[in-house]
Amino acid sequence: MSAYAKLMSARIELQNQTLKKSGHNKFAGYNYFELGDFLPVVQTIFHKNKMAGVVSFGAELATLTIVDLEDNSQVLITSPMSSAALKGCHEVQNLGAVQTYIRRYLWVTALEVVEHDSIDSAPPKEAKETPSKPSRAIRSKEQVESLVRAATSAELLTTVWKALLPEEREMVRDLAAKLGEQLKNA
Repeated sequence: MSAYAKLMSARIELQNQTLKKSGHNKFAGYNYFELGDFLPVVQTIFHKNKMAGVVSFGAELATLTIVDLEDNSQVLITSPMSSAALKGCHEVQNLGAVQTYIRRYLWVTALEVVEHDSIDSAPPKEAKETPSKPSRAIRSKEQVESLVRAATSAELLTTVWKALLPEEREMVRDLAAKLGEQLKNA
């Protein structure tokens, strides 16, 4: 049996497993699979079917090579490399974040793991704000501050701002004023 046939068998076997998503995107409100949620099951399936998967990283391309250990046939899954600029992280930590994400995406692609589609389920980019009654409780000051500090770009900060209730926006203004005072006194 070729690597492609074994990969298809592994996909079917994996889809018959009960997997739990442990990752949670607090901002967008959805759960996702982390590597630890499915990779141990995949490794067991691969071992049973005499297969191996090896991830490698190049300057421009990451590759998951799936090998049939009986006939050495291979399936290659690739992804362009990317970068990360996480707040408060060293360069090597950003590299680790990129590698972890790309590893997850390579395995999800190879095994056809079904994930939440954050792009299709996202609100339109040009959505207009419409005043309405709040349909949820007001977040705590700590929650609002956490959302603001987690925004790693102006675009994300704008998205966070648009999602805040008027009372929560006032908390952001207070935080900005407080930070401004701290900078003056530094």
